[in-house]
Amino acid sequence: MSKDLKDILSNLSKDIDQEQLLMYLNDKLSANDKHLLEEQLLDNDFENEALEGLQAIQNKQHINHTVEMLNYELKKKTAKKKAFRKKLEIKDQAWIYIAVFMVLMLVVLAYFVIHYLKTKGQ
Repeated sequence: MSKDLKDILSNLSKDIDQEQLLMYLNDKLSANDKHLLEEQLLDNDFENEALEGLQAIQNKQHINHTVEMLNYELKKKTAKKKAFRKKLEIKDQAWIYIAVFMVLMLVVLAYFVIHYLKTKGQ
């Protein structure tokens, strides 16, 4: 089996062996093992729905292609989100610090000038 198929199935319950699940999909398990696996999957709705979806695929060779396409689309979407977040990030720009420093210096200078003019006028 493809490594990608095993990777996408790695998020399933730790109680369910990935190889056993793949053998189940390819009808290589005994009836007793199939029954035990189905009982384990009934406990989790998400895993049960995932298995039903995988069973709905008629040609099992399409599973590998589907997994590859899902991984490709997922990587593409996450790359877009990552680029968008990076675009929104505040960059460390020196001119911002210089502008803030200059405004503060002007405020302090204005205070001293006003204070000096008040004391000189008295």
